[in-house]
Amino acid sequence: MARMPVPGQVKTRLVPPLTHLAAARLYAGFLRDTIDRLARINDIRPFVAYTPPAADGFFAGIVPPGFSTLPQAGEDLGERLDNVTAALFSPGATAVVLCDSDSPTLPGRYIEEAFLRLDENDVVIGPCDDGGYYLIGMRRCTPRLFSDIPWGSARVTQLTVKAAERHDQSVSLLEPWYDVDTAADLDRLCREVAASPEDDAFARHTHRALAEIGLLPQARTGGRSA
Repeated sequence: MARMPVPGQVKTRLVPPLTHLAAARLYAGFLRDTIDRLARINDIRPFVAYTPPAADGFFAGIVPPGFSTLPQAGEDLGERLDNVTAALFSPGATAVVLCDSDSPTLPGRYIEEAFLRLDENDVVIGPCDDGGYYLIGMRRCTPRLFSDIPWGSARVTQLTVKAAERHDQSVSLLEPWYDVDTAADLDRLCREVAASPEDDAFARHTHRALAEIGLLPQARTGGRSA
């Protein structure tokens, strides 16, 4: 689930400490790292569900071969999740996993684990530390999961689990992770990226964006410095 990285329309809760331009630059890094992560997972059919609908040219230009793009439609996040899920199930998918584009350091194994758990569960959720979720997967189209949810609140995961259970659907919870919405999240991200191994594949676009906006050194260097 992705947005076009337009200043003033993405990561606005990071302003301040960032400017709108810096927040959009950082989100573009998140988005590209999310796409890279999905590209490394075998045996899935990856999509980028984007908004606004007029951004089709932008997203067609950044996805690698093997990806498809799909416009989001709906008045709120619940409607958009519902419509994307229905569109993905309609060609005959046996499982659908939707993940955010705000968790650039999420390990790919969490997404692989989500598909595995859908072999035995109706719904799988990857909870965020703030009460939302970074991932939701299901074995069939289930619009009731997205109805009457106070999006952006600390009760999103809790209420989604209750909605599934009301309709006799089994739920499996993955390990918690975090998305980057606030200044505290941004500090956590900077610490995690700065402490990461000398591996160019790890959140490389996010690292570059953090460096360009002055939150990290321009390049990772090994060994001692004088």
